[in-house]
Amino acid sequence: MMQAEYILTLSCPDQRGIVHGVSGFLAANGCNIIDSAQFGDAHSQLFFMRVHFAMESQAITEAELRIAFGQVADSMKMVWQLHDAHHKPRVVILVSKIGHCLNDLLFRYKSGLLPVEIKAIVSNHTEFYQLAASYNIPFHHFPLALGASAEEKLQQERRVLDVINDHHAELVVLARYMQILSNPMCLALNGRAINIHHSFLPSFKGAKPYYQAHERGVKLIGATAHFVTADLDEGPIIEQDVERVDHAMDPEKLTAIGRDVECVVLARAVNYFVEHRILLNGHKTVVFK
Repeated sequence: MMQAEYILTLSCPDQRGIVHGVSGFLAANGCNIIDSAQFGDAHSQLFFMRVHFAMESQAITEAELRIAFGQVADSMKMVWQLHDAHHKPRVVILVSKIGHCLNDLLFRYKSGLLPVEIKAIVSNHTEFYQLAASYNIPFHHFPLALGASAEEKLQQERRVLDVINDHHAELVVLARYMQILSNPMCLALNGRAINIHHSFLPSFKGAKPYYQAHERGVKLIGATAHFVTADLDEGPIIEQDVERVDHAMDPEKLTAIGRDVECVVLARAVNYFVEHRILLNGHKTVVFK
């Protein structure tokens, strides 16, 4: 039988005795810490912690452990979550007509490199229905005409949200989904939707960022994965990376390099989410790697 393992994440006002309180509680209840990471933010005066542990004692159930830890958490004003480390989160991917990030995620999923269950792929175009079929993943096409009215857009979003809810998706990945989500949609997906932005935010927003970068003669290009919020491309940043480029590279070469960076950055961000390594710190994130 596979040993029960859990991941505890928490944040609370910084104070003495947090690590001692958590580790002492786990030891007293027959749990063995596999790895632990913590961070105290001097600016926000908050403390963040992630603990991966195994439950080695049969004397206490998960439900009893949750109730008992709740008393520790209350005493230190913790915001906390306890996750089954073996659980594979249910994921729905949104995509439009550019498929490199989708293809990369599917490959990592099929290869066992990304411990998730991809339940559905949703698109406003039909380009990738055969790719979805090759992985035996349901594909949903919800078109949205150019110049669609606000009401038509909301209707399309409701259909997308129905798929997400029907699959009880714990994470929604916008893998180059080239639609701006409405405020209600962003609120419905708060804290569980990750977008990949095809530039190193906040520079070169909008269409053809690599062409903008080429015109400016940049020496670094990059990509940004962030949580989706109602403020366009302003959500808490999870992961970023860059590649050095030079004057000899044309826009097509920059685009190819940039797409490779996007794939890596998005995959990292998804993996951090799946492994419960991301904690919100105001408009920023704490990411335990």
